[in-house]
Amino acid sequence: METTSTLTEEQPTEQFAQKAHVAVAKRSTTYVLLTVIVVIVLTSVVALVMCYQALEAEAYSRFIGIMNVSSEKVAKTIRGAELSAKNIFDEVGHHLDSPEDVITALESKANLNLDVRGYFAAFEPEFFPEKGTWFEPYVFQGDGLAFEMRQVGSARHNYMKSPWYVRAKMKGETFWSDPYYYYDGTTMSGHYCTFVKPIYGQNGKLVCVCGADMKFEWLAKELQWVDEMSQKSQLMNKHHLIRDFGFYTIILDKNGTCLAYPEGKDITVTDKEVLNDLARQKSGIANIDINGEPCTLYYGPIEFIDWSVAVVVPRLDMLKPLLPAVAVLLVVAVIGIVVVWRVLRRATTALES
Repeated sequence: METTSTLTEEQPTEQFAQKAHVAVAKRSTTYVLLTVIVVIVLTSVVALVMCYQALEAEAYSRFIGIMNVSSEKVAKTIRGAELSAKNIFDEVGHHLDSPEDVITALESKANLNLDVRGYFAAFEPEFFPEKGTWFEPYVFQGDGLAFEMRQVGSARHNYMKSPWYVRAKMKGETFWSDPYYYYDGTTMSGHYCTFVKPIYGQNGKLVCVCGADMKFEWLAKELQWVDEMSQKSQLMNKHHLIRDFGFYTIILDKNGTCLAYPEGKDITVTDKEVLNDLARQKSGIANIDINGEPCTLYYGPIEFIDWSVAVVVPRLDMLKPLLPAVAVLLVVAVIGIVVVWRVLRRATTALES
């Protein structure tokens, strides 16, 4: 009788212990599952951050490279225009005996650089008495490639009040003028920038101010060439990563005004930090909104002139490779969580049975 009583008392104790063990196993299963979820989430976040940083580094190398190519190409053209202009201006300085000699000097090498639209020499009043107060011969490309000559100085076109003439007379050094728009109703109308050099006589007095006009057409063509080359290059785009490469290159002056740009892509930069860098001819990167679209701006100075080149990259296009990475990590995370849950579920079920 005592043995039977002892067995009866032990059964509830064993059942209680088993239930407690199962409850502990279920709680452990929940903790393990939560731990796995946390680890997977953290791992996914770290992987995405690393992917993002790698993508930013790749974009930096790509677009800084494009920016440098554009800057070097524009600087090369600018330098070529300067050298051509200085050669012609030196010819003018050596042929000041008559107005005819001046015109011949302007025409002598004008066709050596077709990026320059025209050359002029604006003389001080009465330097050639027979020419009066305003004598400014201008040798320029007409509708064709042939160069023509026109006398443009007059009371109506009083060049002595022009900013470039005043600046040249005051500073006595070569410089590029600020961009300006010229209109006369002909094909000569357009946006220009002028390389200016004052010419002095043997007595050290100013004789004339010479200039070489460059129209912005060449600038837009060079930027277009760089963009198309970069977008179509098989070597550069070997790892396309589903991007459209909808970037474009522009030229900015020190005030943030767009001087050259693809059609419909005219922008004005208002970001204070970027404007400070442009004014100080510094390179930089900035995330800004352009016409309501988030973009990254890679910008840097152009040698020989106080302009900057900038590559505008839509951020959505730049970050497109992250989309498949997010999808893959999400699928792997869900599969991992489901697998762990099923394994733990079976283990718990086995304990219950």
